Amino acid sequence: MQNIQLGAISKLIIHNVGNKANDEGTHFADSMTDFVNIEEEVGQLIANNFKFDELFNFHFVPTLDLNPVYQFVKTIFKENSSFIDQSRNCARYLYDKSSHPKIKGGEFCMVYIRNCQVNEVTADALAFIKSENKETILKVTPSGNGFDMHTEKGININKLDKGCLIFNIDPEKGFVAAIVDQTNRSAEAQYWREEFFNLKVINNEFHQTNEFLSITKKFVTSQLPEDFEVTKTEQIGFLNRSVDYFKTHETFDKQGFEQEVFADGNVIESFRKFDNSYRVDNELELADSFEISDRAVKKQAKVFKNVLKLDRNFDIYIKGNRKLIEQGIELDGRKFYKIYYDVES
Repeated sequence: MQNIQLGAISKLIIHNVGNKANDEGTHFADSMTDFVNIEEEVGQLIANNFKFDELFNFHFVPTLDLNPVYQFVKTIFKENSSFIDQSRNCARYLYDKSSHPKIKGGEFCMVYIRNCQVNEVTADALAFIKSENKETILKVTPSGNGFDMHTEKGININKLDKGCLIFNIDPEKGFVAAIVDQTNRSAEAQYWREEFFNLKVINNEFHQTNEFLSITKKFVTSQLPEDFEVTKTEQIGFLNRSVDYFKTHETFDKQGFEQEVFADGNVIESFRKFDNSYRVDNELELADSFEISDRAVKKQAKVFKNVLKLDRNFDIYIKGNRKLIEQGIELDGRKFYKIYYDVES
């Protein structure tokens, strides 16, 4: 996990970027925004929404120097006086990339933050914020001997629609960035990360752990039932053993993982074929040995299904030895499970 503390805001500017497909245009600010009375709230908006487990670099083919936003950011870090001009360049480029009809227009804000702490390094940062959805609040104001109430729309400081936080670290490798995209997760709306910034995930222990557990889950739930006759309890058993391996080891070893989780040579061979194919199809570069990230394990464990649902009557949580549960069919065709246990609580 990264130890990151944000510094003090020194510059802030807001532009409005519409949808290009709908010819909504852009509206540029001529000067920076006065943030004296809102610095705490803007800082809270940034601090509350970014997570730093999965980090990214700027990326571009054939060469990083052809990435427009990378060049704009690089110029700002070198020449602070270019902040307004480069923020306009960023807004223009974002407008060019906002060409899908489902992309919402909104306020585009850039914030310069000084003296952030990233592990043991002190570095400035640039925050990109795009607000697409407004929250409605009820505002109460005095009126004569009573009070009036009316609605106002604004930005929720606890929920960021889109954001990117770029630290002035390793510029030759594409800086270090964290990203947020809460509003658009469909394929056509990945423009924020992939089209506008063109970011590529940093292959750290969190990414390695997270991706390998994802591959294992996909194999057990989709490919394994196609290749072998397996029951739901057996599938849950494989998933539980997968998570247990990552919880009980500090370092991942692919061969050891396969033996502990799958054991059977035919299943291992099937898993290896699926793993290799998945890596190629998704352009993943994963090592066969790496340090395990506890936070990635906790994240993935939440989505690994260990619940056996029986019609609408029963949910059976299978957490341990699957040999303690047996499946059968009565003579009249009714299905049943038999469960063995030592202690009732």
